[in-house]
Amino acid sequence: MKVKKLSETNEFTPGAMKRFFLVEDSEFFKIINFNLEAGVTFPVHSHDLDGELSIQVVEGSGYFLGEGDVKIPAEKGDILISEIREPHGVKAETNMRIVVTIAPPI
Repeated sequence: MKVKKLSETNEFTPGAMKRFFLVEDSEFFKIINFNLEAGVTFPVHSHDLDGELSIQVVEGSGYFLGEGDVKIPAEKGDILISEIREPHGVKAETNMRIVVTIAPPI
């Protein structure tokens, strides 16, 4: 067992997205913490793979983004679940911290 402390990855980069790999060495899944300053967008993208991902908001608020103009309100405690092939992204309205889980890892 391992314990990861999100309090140790509470850093922001002005005008950009900061990334911390929490679990990178598993064949079953990957967990990444992204911190986005207010106004920063994690662009909509997809991956040419089978699998699923989740995006959990652990701090702040903004929007989950999808293909076209899809824009779903996202606040602390919300979790987006989608196929890895489905276009996904995030826009931060306030400083926003998200945890992304990808299975299987890409």
